[in-house]
Amino acid sequence: MTWEDLSAEIYDLLYQLGLTANYTGFFHIAYAVYLILGSPQRLCLVTKWLYPDVAVHYRTSPAAVERNIRTSVARIWTDAPARLIQISCVPLTSRPTNARFLGILAAHLSRSHSPRVS
Repeated sequence: MTWEDLSAEIYDLLYQLGLTANYTGFFHIAYAVYLILGSPQRLCLVTKWLYPDVAVHYRTSPAAVERNIRTSVARIWTDAPARLIQISCVPLTSRPTNARFLGILAAHLSRSHSPRVS
């Protein structure tokens, strides 16, 4: 699927988690999740593969991408931990790392797009 196909769905999920578009991390997370959906291996090398690609897309540094995502994850964990736990399908006892958070979102969206067996 293309960025245009998925961006609205990813944005909706972030809004459900209480994150708004006034956080730069909102857009960095959305694009990172899109890239992960296209290539899940990116989660294995977030600092060497994922953050640099997001940084190029938004014309910023990988360190800024990491910081903005971390800030956004902290905001979501403070404001809507129950919703995040609900979509994660696994217990979360502390704030997830950036990579785990991005993996949770990508897995949730993958489940919503997988065909249902009756």
